[in-house]
Amino acid sequence: MQTTIGAPQSSLFFEQALLPEGWARDVRITIVDGRVATLDADCAAMPDDDRHGCALPGLPNLHSHAFQRGMAGLAEIRGPAQDSFWTWRDVMYRFVARMTPDDVQAIAALAYVEMLEGGFTRVGEFHYLHHDRDGARFADPAQMSAAIIAAAAESGVGLTLLPVFYAYAGFGAQAPRAEQARFLHDIDGYARLIARAADIAATALPDAIVGVAPHSLRAVSPEQLGLLTALAADRPIHIHIAEQTGEVDACRAWSGQRPVEWLLDHAAVDARWCLVHATHMTDAEATAMARSGAVAGLCPITEANLGDGIFPTAPFLAAGGLYGLGSDSNVLIDATEEMRLLEYGQRLAHRSRNLLARATGRSTGGDIYTAALAGGAAALGVPSGLAVGLPADIVSLDLDHPSLVGRTGDGLIDALTFAAGRAGIDCVWRYGTKLVSHGRHHARARIVARYRTVLETLSG
Repeated sequence: MQTTIGAPQSSLFFEQALLPEGWARDVRITIVDGRVATLDADCAAMPDDDRHGCALPGLPNLHSHAFQRGMAGLAEIRGPAQDSFWTWRDVMYRFVARMTPDDVQAIAALAYVEMLEGGFTRVGEFHYLHHDRDGARFADPAQMSAAIIAAAAESGVGLTLLPVFYAYAGFGAQAPRAEQARFLHDIDGYARLIARAADIAATALPDAIVGVAPHSLRAVSPEQLGLLTALAADRPIHIHIAEQTGEVDACRAWSGQRPVEWLLDHAAVDARWCLVHATHMTDAEATAMARSGAVAGLCPITEANLGDGIFPTAPFLAAGGLYGLGSDSNVLIDATEEMRLLEYGQRLAHRSRNLLARATGRSTGGDIYTAALAGGAAALGVPSGLAVGLPADIVSLDLDHPSLVGRTGDGLIDALTFAAGRAGIDCVWRYGTKLVSHGRHHARARIVARYRTVLETLSG
């Protein structure tokens, strides 16, 4: 069943709203065919308006592997050796080995419902599960991508689909592992996948975008990276990079350079690019990355869960770098927790407070929110904010929540981020249609029931 989004016409009234130019009072928004048709501040509510206390623009989630929602909690048992990303990856390979397209759709639909309930209204789906369980190609090269698109349509979330190109197991074109057979492509097959996925997405979703995603420097050759950059044209380009120290060491052994250093020297990195994680950089790399215009794709919950490390915000932001937030492994889906953990990680690393506020007297929560909004939208190839002509992607807050009582403006975002969490979210509109009321997605019960059936089968 598909969620119908893009209601023909509706009108909303908010006591306060965060607009591109800042906070405004008594804001009335009319929506026509999913987009903001009019937006007026300091005005009176009309009798038929749907009235709420506070409106925020919905946040983009710039990095997700939706199918991994189904393995949340499965990799929390200590092994005989030192646990790391690499041991977690072995658990993931075993989990993914049995999944069908229907399984992927069921798991992704729940992940997307939880994203909407948690304040994310658009997702960048970094999708690398392409082929059948034995690695055989489907007759339709985009069959797995179609499952992701169907899950987005069913839940109503906005989608920037990022089909992943994966060819090798390690730097220097190492032969892929048997467990990676479902991920692999050559350039011609990948080009067909992109074209087919774009056709399906254009039919199923109102404002879908399809980008290009070389998985990582270890999974593509330099020649393939150049071809993929050309194939992308003006599409978004996303890549995992410098997530683990082992990756940095392997890249240096192969090339003599660190991953971000090598990429900036050998690819035309610009504002089309999102460098996901980029955790392990020198100050010089962080500065150069910021100046390239690329967005840093930060996933604090997953990076903490995997023991990856902490992103070097100070040199990156000092050079004007843009960042956005993603839920990555989807072990916990919560936009407010991503924001909170981003700041708390910096506090723990530097033994100081309010490090992501832009200047003295600035709100930490407010500055993280607006940075994640702008950087995430840029990475996903869409405009951001509440403005005439843009999709009506709106999050309202429950001003009766104890942690939000008496708060206004950026103080509301501080209280949401550091106190209320996702419990402070009331309603969510995506492309003009209210999908979440009182913190609960309208299709949650049905989607959870199917998810439960799939997980019982996969675990059996």
